[in-house]
Amino acid sequence: MTDSYFKHHVFFCTNQREDGAKCCMDFDAQGMRDYAKKKIKALDLNGQGKIRINSAGCMDRCAEGPVLVVYPEAVWYTYVDQEDIDEIIREHLQNGRVVERLKVPG
Repeated sequence: MTDSYFKHHVFFCTNQREDGAKCCMDFDAQGMRDYAKKKIKALDLNGQGKIRINSAGCMDRCAEGPVLVVYPEAVWYTYVDQEDIDEIIREHLQNGRVVERLKVPG
């Protein structure tokens, strides 16, 4: 069995729909992803064996957006603001506790 390169891999949907349909970019998904990436770096939690923050195209959960997913646990979250992102970082990524109030049902 091999260890994963990253302890956690976080994907933010940053898709922008051209047809005007609801999408994660309507909720500043790119700005929130950038905020999370900067916060992870400031906490020295980025890099091999730690946490990676990435952008993703459409993850087909537009109605529940904005969304992000944390692997390897495959926990889906929605968020409203930077405080929600801070809570996901603190609780899930640093302390291993799922943030139930932000979790998107599977």
